[in-house]
Amino acid sequence: MPGIDESLLEAMRLPGARGASLVDWISGLALGAVGEAPGGDWEATAAETAELARHVAESGSLAAPAAGAVPEREPPVEDLIATTADAYHLLRFVSTPFDSTVFLHLWLDRNDGNLALARIRLAEMADRLVLG
Repeated sequence: MPGIDESLLEAMRLPGARGASLVDWISGLALGAVGEAPGGDWEATAAETAELARHVAESGSLAAPAAGAVPEREPPVEDLIATTADAYHLLRFVSTPFDSTVFLHLWLDRNDGNLALARIRLAEMADRLVLG
């Protein structure tokens, strides 16, 4: 079971990966980061992406459970994708035994990255990630 550093290094092996981080969306702090940071500053990027993640996770309409679903301790949203002219930003929420307030952020080059593959691999990484 990989920890934070191992998971982030694994994310960097994805085609087109420019940077990866694990962020607490309540505090806005990066718990770990590797590679380049969008804008050159991982702490600023963590705070900005945490604000986006917090807004979506706490949104009643976006995070509403399906009819008949039983509420669980899972994150209310699986992932978020933001696209720019030259990059993809993939935020994958991580389920944890305590409060599920962290997400993996992967920054991919749009020309070299494969968004579908990145979603699959980041979901696998999130499932295996050991925190603590």
